[in-house]
Amino acid sequence: MSESPLESAPPLLACFDLEPPQRRRVRLEELDPRGISWIHLDRHAPDTGRWLRERLQLPPLAVEAVLDMETRPRSAAYPAGTRTRAGTLLILRGVNLNPGADPEDMVSIRLWVEDRRVVSVVLRRLRAVADLEAVLEAGHGPQKPGAFVAELADLLTENAGPVVTAMDERLDALESEVEAGHDEEVRGELLELRHRALALRRFVAPQRDALQRLATMPPEWVTETDRLNLQETADEVTRLVEHLNFVWERAAMLQEQALARTSERTNRRLYMLSIVAGIFLPLSFVTGLLGINLAGIPGDDSPFGFLAVCLVLLGLALGEYWLFRRLKWL
Repeated sequence: MSESPLESAPPLLACFDLEPPQRRRVRLEELDPRGISWIHLDRHAPDTGRWLRERLQLPPLAVEAVLDMETRPRSAAYPAGTRTRAGTLLILRGVNLNPGADPEDMVSIRLWVEDRRVVSVVLRRLRAVADLEAVLEAGHGPQKPGAFVAELADLLTENAGPVVTAMDERLDALESEVEAGHDEEVRGELLELRHRALALRRFVAPQRDALQRLATMPPEWVTETDRLNLQETADEVTRLVEHLNFVWERAAMLQEQALARTSERTNRRLYMLSIVAGIFLPLSFVTGLLGINLAGIPGDDSPFGFLAVCLVLLGLALGEYWLFRRLKWL
């Protein structure tokens, strides 16, 4: 009898027994069904869906949400079914700290949480998950599902903080560049910062709402301590959202300031060109009039005719300069 695909291509990335004193990384077969566990799966594995449905017995709607390629942070409670237990679907996102990746390309983690079990699914490596694995392997960390979710949310938020702070510090440097008159060089980077802040806010704002909902209407597996920790994390995410809004607005203000400086410089140059054209317009008229090569031009027979014309032109230019100064055009 051939081996089933369920066994031939396991999507399991990690499996931990969270209850002391057995707290350790184990194989799925070694888990105590009455214990508290964390099962971590790879979304890209071909049989992840079958594992979720048949082996882990998640509700069909929850499986569909967990496997969705495009997700936004949210939380939703699911009642118990004929073969499934009641649980909560929680989708969170973390900044992408993988080498060569853009932090705003946030990585999702999909969680199915029951009173004694946490099932998570990821598409890409997430530093918060790696940090949590390291803590658990050291024999520390959360012991129950509520504490697990609270600590994971805190790690995701903690990793996002330096990214937002770096954006703010870069804005300080760009503001100095704008003040120094290098506005043309920084306008593209300011636009990029606005796009990055907008991309982060797109997922951070609904993540705040998901955590607040989990803290204000906690399921049974969330203790009072877990609820307070979730509320604190939700408040921290709120501060991140406000900071991202500030970064976006400040970048927009600096972009407008840079554009205004460029427009002012361009207008000043055009103004000076207009003044020069205004001065030389009558001079061009006189020289054009004298160059028509017809008889009868005054001073044609005089050896001082050319000098006289030059003096007249000089006097005309000085007169125009005096007039422009009098009209405060210069």
